[in-house]
Amino acid sequence: MPELPEVETVRRGLEPTLKGQTLVRVEARRPDLRFAFPSRFVERLEGATVESLDRRAKYLIAYLSTEEALIMHLGMSGRFSIVDERGVLAFDDYAYDTGVDPKHDHVVLHVGTGAKVIYNDPRRFGFMDIVPTASLEQSKHFAKMGPEPLGNHFSADHLAKALATKKTPIKSALLDQGNVAGLGNIYVCEALFRANISPLRLSHTLTGSDIAALTEAIRAVLIEAIEAGGSTLRDFAAADGSLGGFQERFDVYGREGLPCPRSPAVGTPHEPIHRTMQSGRSSFYCPTCQT
Repeated sequence: MPELPEVETVRRGLEPTLKGQTLVRVEARRPDLRFAFPSRFVERLEGATVESLDRRAKYLIAYLSTEEALIMHLGMSGRFSIVDERGVLAFDDYAYDTGVDPKHDHVVLHVGTGAKVIYNDPRRFGFMDIVPTASLEQSKHFAKMGPEPLGNHFSADHLAKALATKKTPIKSALLDQGNVAGLGNIYVCEALFRANISPLRLSHTLTGSDIAALTEAIRAVLIEAIEAGGSTLRDFAAADGSLGGFQERFDVYGREGLPCPRSPAVGTPHEPIHRTMQSGRSSFYCPTCQT
């Protein structure tokens, strides 16, 4: 499932086409995705102008001139493509595509320039909703969500308070969207490695220095991943046509059995990267570095 850097990459790819544009026609080619579309879905979107395109955690939010907001979640297989006014594919957000069947093009947004934004989702685990802008943060999607890890409200103090009484493993606590919004399995594994903290460590045992290091590591790994275009996405609108490449920089994720990148060239080597299951998800870590 796309994580925060991938969703931010998609947002940046869609923004030039959607921001400031009117949705002149909207096609909803089925009544639902993971959930049914909200009532009057097409009618509420057609004629509205997209004033801005934002991201909250792993959600995209289009703020509309109608004082409503279109919330979009990619699920596991959702993807956006842009076909420009010439009918040329201008943006495609999925790096490891093996061929997309147009029968899964479920929503098409036609904008005033003549471009089309196409939402394709074979598994239909994504969804779209429309809520009043004034009550967006109180909606069912965001009411219990923690602060953005790249925002001003996320800090070592916040994380210390969130973890103080939790006797769950730190990996599980960081994946809890009520503690921090938008963190997913890949970047939690990478941040814990950078902070030298085992994913098995109980949250309430982290010291002040542990939490400070972890807060810095979370920010750093997300910023680097966004700059690299994420780990699973590509933006054909980029000048060099480069793929999202952060997967090439993974220290631990997906590297079970491989050497720890910190293992010394001379002397006693670190143990190889371990993989364990936590709440149905794979955790990758170095048992030598991370305690």
